[in-house]
Amino acid sequence: MKTSIIAIAIVIAGITSAAAQSPVAIVEDVKGKVDGVEFMDYVVPGKVIKLGANGVVVLGYLNSCLRETITGGVAIVGSEESKTSLADVSREKVGCDTGKAQLTSREATQSAATTFRSIEPRAKAQPAGAQRIVYGLSPVIEVAQPGKLVIERIDVPGQKIEAAVTAKSLVKGKFYDLATAGQALMPGGTYAATSGPRTTVFKVDPAARPGASPIVGRLVRL
Repeated sequence: MKTSIIAIAIVIAGITSAAAQSPVAIVEDVKGKVDGVEFMDYVVPGKVIKLGANGVVVLGYLNSCLRETITGGVAIVGSEESKTSLADVSREKVGCDTGKAQLTSREATQSAATTFRSIEPRAKAQPAGAQRIVYGLSPVIEVAQPGKLVIERIDVPGQKIEAAVTAKSLVKGKFYDLATAGQALMPGGTYAATSGPRTTVFKVDPAARPGASPIVGRLVRL
């Protein structure tokens, strides 16, 4: 009896510990029979993914910028890459921001306000503070809820995208993909994205790829 209680306590502690961890990867694609994850799920270390003989899952790691394609077998999510058993794995390093330069909503709003005030016809003002960098011309924007989404270039006067985001247009109820919407930003541009009370500032890498490039490289979280 005592042994059973200890075993249950260990299991519960493990589950609680996993639940408290921050996500380390995002599921970029799922094909065939895959148990444990769905497209655009965030996953934490220790997550077990079971794939059938021909099941395929693609993981984009947020900290290491590794993009893994795993076929068959079993995968256990790590902090920077997966451990696998009886699986075929291919890995590639992709352009992505590890999140260390991510501005808070308050900092981003202040930066955007500073930039809007300082823009002059022939000046290219840059917002104060660091910005997140995206490596795709069509970012995936994570919003809290449906509603109006505004993406506006703030380093120079110009491009502004306004989208009436509906629940139907969101993947997993929170991801708005500009590639799916047929929208693209300008290489090298600095943008402010606003949804409801939340704002963040990000910069598009000058060599950013067009279209549906790796999600981990074009993810913007509001």
